[in-house]
This record gives sequence, C-alpha cells and structure tokens, in this order.
Amino acid sequence: MLPGWVDHYGHMNLAYYLVAFDLATDALWPSLGLGKGFQDRGLGTFAAESWQAYTREVTQGAPLAFESEVLAFDAKRLLCRHTMFHATEGWQAAENEVLYLCVDLTARRVGAWPDDVLARFAERATGAAAKRLALRR
Repeated sequence: MLPGWVDHYGHMNLAYYLVAFDLATDALWPSLGLGKGFQDRGLGTFAAESWQAYTREVTQGAPLAFESEVLAFDAKRLLCRHTMFHATEGWQAAENEVLYLCVDLTARRVGAWPDDVLARFAERATGAAAKRLALRR
C-alpha cells in the first residue's frame, strides 16, 4: 500500500482498494492474452460491474499480495475475482469481483472474444462460484 492511500483513520482509503484491485487486473491480463497485445488487435476490456468486500482493516505500511481467478465467461463477458491478502501474515483483507466486456475499440461497442483468448479463459477458469456478480442474459 502506498502512503498516499491512507485516510484520516490511518487505514487504506476506500477508493484505493479499487485502484489496487485494478493493478491486480493488469497483472492477470497477460496470462489471459489481454492487455497491450490485445489492444494492438483493436480490442479492449471495459469493466461493466464491480463488487468489493472489506474483510479486515489494512493499515499504513502493510504489504499486499493478490490472487486472481477466472470465475466464468461467455462469448462477450468475463467474470473474475481478485483476493487481497497481507503479503507476510497471509490474512485476507478484501475481495473484488469484476464483470469485464470485450470491446471493439474502433466501434466502441461490445464484441466477441477471439477464439485464442476464449481458450485461455477456459484454461484458467476455476469453476468457483461468484459471491455477488453473475453472467446474466
């Protein structure tokens, strides 16, 4: 956690949890064929919905670690969960579920994931149940 992320209570400010989870997304993307190379193909990922739960207080100076998993996906959507841990003590601090969309960056419209990306999703999918979000029709 960065020093500027601390609020007047001496713990991590609400807004920076989402920043930290977004950085966890950036770390996950290359393993899924997303990120810069995906953007070079004229495609991107946009978050459509997000849910956070705060399990335990994170105070200034706490080292953080993240685990990320693919929960579900379909032709145009991807549902992931990130879990934040204290990096040395191992306890869970928070979790985040995010529903991402595949977006054609030229048209700025939702499109289909390429087959190679869908294959990576299938390889990484854990089969774990989401706690709050879902792929809805």
